[in-house]
Amino acid sequence: MTEQESIMLPSLREKENEVAMLNGDIMEQLKIVMQNSQQFQEMMMMYKCAIREVRTKAEVLNDEMSVRYHRNPISSITSRVKKPESITQKLLKKGLPFTVEAIMTNLSDVAGVRIICEFIDDIYTIAAMLAMQDDLRLIQIKDYIKYPKDNGYRSYHMIVEIPVFFSKGKTPMRVEIQIRTIAMDFWASLDHELKYKKDINPEDEEVIANELLACAERIAETDMIMQQIRMKLDAVEQHKATTEIIIDE
Repeated sequence: MTEQESIMLPSLREKENEVAMLNGDIMEQLKIVMQNSQQFQEMMMMYKCAIREVRTKAEVLNDEMSVRYHRNPISSITSRVKKPESITQKLLKKGLPFTVEAIMTNLSDVAGVRIICEFIDDIYTIAAMLAMQDDLRLIQIKDYIKYPKDNGYRSYHMIVEIPVFFSKGKTPMRVEIQIRTIAMDFWASLDHELKYKKDINPEDEEVIANELLACAERIAETDMIMQQIRMKLDAVEQHKATTEIIIDE
């Protein structure tokens, strides 16, 4: 996107102390300016189209594996485009100008797709199959399953770039893909909700954080046990199928 096509929003800049000085009125004004900008609206439309492309790829893989292995590895797919105020806060934090060009060049998580799988190995299978597609470029991987965050958060993150075809031509768009089990998603949702509860004193906050970490560990153990149970059942089915073939012969 050229400089002429960039939208210039109010020129609030850089440093963290400036972020702290922002009040609700200014943030609201920024949001309104962004929402009313034609270029911004076009950009948001482009991110929504990029999400549609990624969702379609995941759905096709799920359909194929359903036929091939007689089960669906993907339980559900959700998506979102960041809200204007979240984009604004991220630009401020990074000290970036308020332009469409700055957003599309520097922010990789404006468009997000979350894929929920039943088992841990399904996560890596789906991630590998997506990464192998020749029209999708893998930018970054963060494996928070093998290397959980300090608070217990687990998920598999991919930043990908996917071509989207518009009337003016092809545009590469970045999308963040999060892949996790149902249990991981349950924990992450509760953790996110509790983090935004207000008026929690430091002592209670520390206790809650420790309890959430303990829950994350138990959930991870449960995921591993469920994975082992499924593998045993698969082995039984495979043995049964092999036995039937031998008898038929």
